[in-house]
Amino acid sequence: MSFIKDQEQKIKKIISNLGYEIAEISLNVSSKKELGDYQYNGAMGIAKKYRQNPLEVAKNIKSYLDKDPDFINVNIAGPGFINLSFSKESLINYMNILTKDLTININLEKPKNILFDYGGANAAKALHVGHLRSANIGEALKRLAKALGHNVISDVHLGDLGRQIAMVIYETKIRQPNLIYFNDNYQGPYPKESPLTEKDLEEYYPIASEKAKNNADILEEVRLIDAALQKGHPGYNALWDHVINVSTIQIKKIYDKFNTSFDLWEGEKDSLNYIEETLTKIKESGLAYLDQGAMIIDVQEDSDKNKIPPFILLKSDGTTLYSTRELATLYSRIKRFTLDEIWYLTDSRQELHFKQTFRVAYKTNLVPKNIHLKFLGFGTMNSTDGTPFKTRDGSVMKLNDLFELVNKETYHRLGNNISDSEKDSISEKVAIAAIKYADLLPSVSKDYIFDPIKFSDMEGKTGPYLLYSTIRIKSLLTKGEYHLLKDSKIRDIFNEEDKEIILEILNMPTILSNAYYAKSLNEICDYLYRLNNTYNNFYASHKILTEEDEYKRNSWLTLSNLVYNINILLLDILAIEIPNKI
Repeated sequence: MSFIKDQEQKIKKIISNLGYEIAEISLNVSSKKELGDYQYNGAMGIAKKYRQNPLEVAKNIKSYLDKDPDFINVNIAGPGFINLSFSKESLINYMNILTKDLTININLEKPKNILFDYGGANAAKALHVGHLRSANIGEALKRLAKALGHNVISDVHLGDLGRQIAMVIYETKIRQPNLIYFNDNYQGPYPKESPLTEKDLEEYYPIASEKAKNNADILEEVRLIDAALQKGHPGYNALWDHVINVSTIQIKKIYDKFNTSFDLWEGEKDSLNYIEETLTKIKESGLAYLDQGAMIIDVQEDSDKNKIPPFILLKSDGTTLYSTRELATLYSRIKRFTLDEIWYLTDSRQELHFKQTFRVAYKTNLVPKNIHLKFLGFGTMNSTDGTPFKTRDGSVMKLNDLFELVNKETYHRLGNNISDSEKDSISEKVAIAAIKYADLLPSVSKDYIFDPIKFSDMEGKTGPYLLYSTIRIKSLLTKGEYHLLKDSKIRDIFNEEDKEIILEILNMPTILSNAYYAKSLNEICDYLYRLNNTYNNFYASHKILTEEDEYKRNSWLTLSNLVYNINILLLDILAIEIPNKI
């Protein structure tokens, strides 16, 4: 249990001993440091509940706090605000505990089994900037949940079925009509080597898509290919496997670059194995009915302020839709895993789709009501003119092109101490830090402006600044031979700068909990910047390496090591890798 949580429990016990029932209490960082470091505002709520004078309630609580050696400078302001600080001894003792085990400074949750659905890459298409936020936010939330003690599973949920796959097969058929995949009389086996390359996939889909725009015959051919795929056409399915395998290799390379990984590389295609069972269970509910040949379910509720369209399960030709496959995927997860929650991280514009999906899942008992389905919609990343990132020809920018754009900025900002042989790998890590930190800094639901020049800067609220600060602390610890200290302890709080760092360290558990419940990483990003700013003020005002007082020097090195370890922990949660130098 963290220090702050422990102190909150003490105050809760005091309040209980005074005869008041209270669920939880919260110590808040004081905005007026002259009154104290923390403030408790609950006396007013207690007084209202028990119809007592809030000032008297506050005085009663204060009388007990005054007897506890962990609390100092306990005072009451206004109608019953209790201000307090913590004793130097209690802070030093806790910091020294953290030097041995930083995880004590995390308020672990009651473990849940959570599946994270993020990434959403499409087979046969290159990852573009629209895929960035799902990957960054999903990966960081997964790591945060794991750090807080939850059991996590992640699934990329590939878009490997539907029109784009059918279009690639159509274009392949036009260009290479003699391939055995298109011979209905061929019984197999099919070649293990793919007839298509990554370059082919990048070329085929956009060309086929352009051809089909105003050509009903091509659209019908694509529809028939899609229907045949879903019904198990052996040749199309064999070619389909090649398309997915070639795509996945390239997609994994980009995700690896962004420190994003998945336990499951499943997609819509995998859901086909569960379609029949899913539809059977839904039909058993009696809620599905035919409308103009299509099978639908009404999901509108009386409390809805806006009209919610019916959910379409099957098209009139009997083929499935993306929405059908979403339900089958959901059902397969419930069958295979013991889950408490499933979090979906997609563009906020998909909110209606998931509202419909969740309602059908619960209404038809496809998903038990004790399993929580959460849609986490995020805003868009825009360029400096406020519009979505585009290439010069107006097409959507590929994710790798965005990386290269930022990498050019970070490369020329690296220090002169870095050799040419090291520059490429270090610059790549700094570029990823710049992109990720900028992407996670705003609240998840908000749109934001990404400025490659601003966010590549080594100063200010940026990923490169945090890397620079972390690497400088590591250098200090190496030069100070911290690893050789036999008894690394914080001996005293020598000045206000020391205390400010310690108080920031105390805030870490609250920051992590807040981020988890808000399902947003912005508080962690803000905290990292604040902690490192505080540390750098401390660093500038202390001559640590030349300090002659051994107790002071070792205390300051130990405190520096704590900040360094917190940086490592939190940057890892954000999936930001730290280079050896910058």
